[in-house]
Amino acid sequence: MFSQLIYKLMYSIVVLLMVIITVSSIIYLAPVDPTRLSFGQMADAGTIEKKKERLGLDKPLPVQLMYYINDISPISIYRTSELSELPVTKSALSLSSTHSLVLKMPYLRESFQSGRKVSELIGEALPKTLILAFASLLFALLIGIPLGIICALNRDKMADRAIIAFSTLGVSLPSYIPAIMFAVFFGYVWSSLTGLDVQGSIIELNDLGNEEIRIRNLILPVLALGIRPVAMITQLSRSAFLDVMNQEYIKTAKAKGVRLVSLLYRHALPNASITIISASSGWLATLIAGSYFVESIFNFKGIGDLTISSLTSFDIPVILGTLITVCIFFIIINLVVDMLYTKVDPRIKVN
Repeated sequence: MFSQLIYKLMYSIVVLLMVIITVSSIIYLAPVDPTRLSFGQMADAGTIEKKKERLGLDKPLPVQLMYYINDISPISIYRTSELSELPVTKSALSLSSTHSLVLKMPYLRESFQSGRKVSELIGEALPKTLILAFASLLFALLIGIPLGIICALNRDKMADRAIIAFSTLGVSLPSYIPAIMFAVFFGYVWSSLTGLDVQGSIIELNDLGNEEIRIRNLILPVLALGIRPVAMITQLSRSAFLDVMNQEYIKTAKAKGVRLVSLLYRHALPNASITIISASSGWLATLIAGSYFVESIFNFKGIGDLTISSLTSFDIPVILGTLITVCIFFIIINLVVDMLYTKVDPRIKVN
């Protein structure tokens, strides 16, 4: 198990490196000048060139990629004269009179627009997105699994057909469509009844300028983001339970007079959970990455809203930092799911 985990970690690092190189190349080669966006169209050419030189945008693409990978890598090589300007926790070992080997935290650089560290911006936005994603997944599991069981127990009946029709509609709807509808109706038209706002993050400033947690601002984004996984988990749960309920050991348990609740919870659910875990893990990663438009609609101030705003201003360090963060979460979730498979079903071996 340990050797397989090390192998998967090494494989994940290679995948992450390929993603960084590909995405960075596309962004750096885009026909957009971030320095021009910073100063405006009326800035003179000399100011633009100096800004490009300071940001390193005047160098060839391979050089820019090499510098960026060197910055985000925990083990890097820098000129000794540059160490004092490196704004991260570090430990240096001299390699020569001019260069040093540096062990450090990954350096995601500073925002072109605000000048703040990208790590700080992500640190403020990421917890909100994680709360939104986990809450949406929990909502999907609590609703989707019971609906799937109801469908399996009422196969081809009216309840089954109605739920399947709902789930088909839910899968086909992009998340931003119900987000807009919920914001308009529940946050605006019927706000006096629901007590919900059109927009708002989970952390807001009160009238005194102090931060306070507003759980109610989580309701509409969770509903909007959770509709598609609810529909998908409903269909997968239905299929999984139909398959399990036809197994011989289930028929034997029925013949022995085992109660339906015990039959579902103790016998059917553990075997059907493999499919559910696989779907849930995929949807968790998708929810983290797919919350961009939902967060923008509700002004939720998470990683999605940060990415959209950085794309609008073409803030390259923030764009790359957010994309790398999402990619890392995809990798971590896949590793955790591989480990969960062996715990849920000991017959499965990680190969």
